[in-house]
Amino acid sequence: MTKKPSLERVDTANPEWSTEDFAKAKPASEVLGGLFGKAQAKEMLKPKRGRPKSVTTKEHVNVRFDADVLERFRASGPGWQTRMNAALADWLKTHTPEELKA
Repeated sequence: MTKKPSLERVDTANPEWSTEDFAKAKPASEVLGGLFGKAQAKEMLKPKRGRPKSVTTKEHVNVRFDADVLERFRASGPGWQTRMNAALADWLKTHTPEELKA
């Protein structure tokens, strides 16, 4: 069952491509290379995978905390590790780790 396209729904600002349009088309790598340079075009066209890299990366470490400290942070729900990091960063604004040496 084929329906005729509704004239109300035809996008006149973006018409359907003709055979001539396809013949004139160029690969994105050529067009972007002319506009931004080959290196930048190659980077723009490279598939992005996973989460975008953060400007400030975090380091993975193994640390041991008291069970009650972990319990309190975990009880605060999802994002508890981020809140724990924020609490330590806030503490470092007014203290130094050297203060704890005994």
